[in-house]
Amino acid sequence: MVLKRFIVSIAALAAFAAAPVRAETPGVSESEIKIGATFPFSGPASPLSNTGRGLIAYVHSINDRGGINGRKINLITYDDAYTPPKAVEQTRKLIESDEVAFLFSPLGTPGIGATIKYVTAKKVPHLFVVSGATKFANFTEFPLTTTGLPSYNTEGKIYARYITRTAPDAKIAILYQNDDLGRDFVTAFKEVLKADFDKKVVTSPYEVTEPTIESRVVTLKASGAQAFLIAGTPKFAAQAIKKANEIGWTPLTIVNYVSSSVSSTIVPAGADKAVGVVVATIAKDPNDKKWADDPGIKWYRAHFEKYLPGSDIGDSNYLFGTQQGQILEQVLKQCGDDLSRENIVKQARNIKGLVLPTLMPGITVNTGPDNSMAYTQLQLQRWTGSSWEQFGGVLSAETN
Repeated sequence: MVLKRFIVSIAALAAFAAAPVRAETPGVSESEIKIGATFPFSGPASPLSNTGRGLIAYVHSINDRGGINGRKINLITYDDAYTPPKAVEQTRKLIESDEVAFLFSPLGTPGIGATIKYVTAKKVPHLFVVSGATKFANFTEFPLTTTGLPSYNTEGKIYARYITRTAPDAKIAILYQNDDLGRDFVTAFKEVLKADFDKKVVTSPYEVTEPTIESRVVTLKASGAQAFLIAGTPKFAAQAIKKANEIGWTPLTIVNYVSSSVSSTIVPAGADKAVGVVVATIAKDPNDKKWADDPGIKWYRAHFEKYLPGSDIGDSNYLFGTQQGQILEQVLKQCGDDLSRENIVKQARNIKGLVLPTLMPGITVNTGPDNSMAYTQLQLQRWTGSSWEQFGGVLSAETN
């Protein structure tokens, strides 16, 4: 009888050992890892959703190569329409229903602002979010978040110093999206200009729900400004460039990196109307002939043809999404078999000198225990009517 019980016990133990053990991290199994993101596939910022499509395509390429460390990536994406309520709803769905291991590359300052405290409370890694809002890079307040865009504060300081060098006596007009995106640029100009800000700068905030900002451009022209910063999303940047041209206003015009896509901003505005527009960037333009023989752009063209057939390669949002996918790949490779949420965050903050094939020469991805930002460097460039012409060296908030 004792022997029989002993045999039964051994059999039970064997069965238990053979049974699959539930992963410690939600969304992780021996064969896959579930990752979530929200993008504005509809709504006023829908051109930016091609970042999501670029990321999705790169994840497909990873899975076609067998995944990472034996696991395929199950990337779950939802449309948040660039609205905070929808972002909250979809983010909750990803965490509570889909049980993703972590969030990667959710796009949009308003939506991230509405969800970041919830995500932090749920202790879910919130990696390389597509926003440069300065507050999201506050490691103390948001220890699980890293940002994928250059800081709007860094970008804004680069523009403010460029204007003061190029046109030191110019009055400056700032048209900005009335949220953390736009307000960070205004703050950056205040930090650079200090006491001169109130004397030199006129501002006009707009809401993303407005159908047009043309009347605001007319008002800003009437201020007599000789420099014009547009800090928002592509739809409104295109409107502003086009309207300024129509009313004969020819200030030194700067658009923010988020609105630098040729396909999403320059073409809708009119390539000829945008001549002279300046922007800071991190990436090469795959349509620019100067990069025709560049190995990185050759790779990107081949990748694009295979995984994004029929899409517009001139849209830099696809390229940025591809770069996001490469950062995701790097993080997961560094994680190895330790896919605990603690290690995922640790590795996201431990990227050293990552060179991506489509980044501008001299720009690399670096994060650290006290640095939440993938990028801290930018390169200025000017639209010639047919392509971007780079000038100056690689800049940061401190060295320009």
